[in-house]
Amino acid sequence: MAMVGRSLLLLLVTLAAGHGVVVVAFDPNPLQDFCVADPTSKVRVNGLPCKDPAAVTADDFFFSGVDAPGRGATASRRYGFTAVSVDIPGLNTLGASAARVDVAPGGVFPPHYHPRASETAVVLAGAVYFGFVTSYPDSRVVAKVLRRGDVFAVPQGLVHFLHNNGSEPAALYASLSSQNPGLVLVADALLAAPLPVDLVAKTLLTDEATVDKIRANFIVHRS
Repeated sequence: MAMVGRSLLLLLVTLAAGHGVVVVAFDPNPLQDFCVADPTSKVRVNGLPCKDPAAVTADDFFFSGVDAPGRGATASRRYGFTAVSVDIPGLNTLGASAARVDVAPGGVFPPHYHPRASETAVVLAGAVYFGFVTSYPDSRVVAKVLRRGDVFAVPQGLVHFLHNNGSEPAALYASLSSQNPGLVLVADALLAAPLPVDLVAKTLLTDEATVDKIRANFIVHRS
């Protein structure tokens, strides 16, 4: 056993020195077939505790309602979209989450990114201009118009967006590669967060009065 331990250590050192590739998952890999979330537990873990496997049923892996805008959706009057989380307890610890997004004509899901997940979106209805922006310094826009049945993928951590520039409502089903992908709205991070006004002005290559004027819109339209 001591020899095996030394061999493993030597392998890791060799990989580090030779810039070998070591794959690391962002969400922990499951140690069992499933870990259905138990929201009633008071135990604090990275995710949610597991329900007793003997009490698991098919409903723990089921969600109904993605064919229409769901009740309890998060709505943004400012941007013209609603989003409802597809809550499937059986996905707990499996590094996956999903949501239905509906965008009104003229509405947008503004530039944003998910720090812990890639995204794959399929259009359920309507048409949208959908894409992402590559990393600095290229900042290249990779985007196209998507219609019903089209699928588009967004690499992890890249800023992406969608715009319903048509006359009909649009709907998408988005799958993300993390149980908790995170969401950062770029404009809100700059203009709704309490960053120093001179810092924001220098960042946007403008003056402080302009920043204050734009920030007022974010105060009036909080959702």
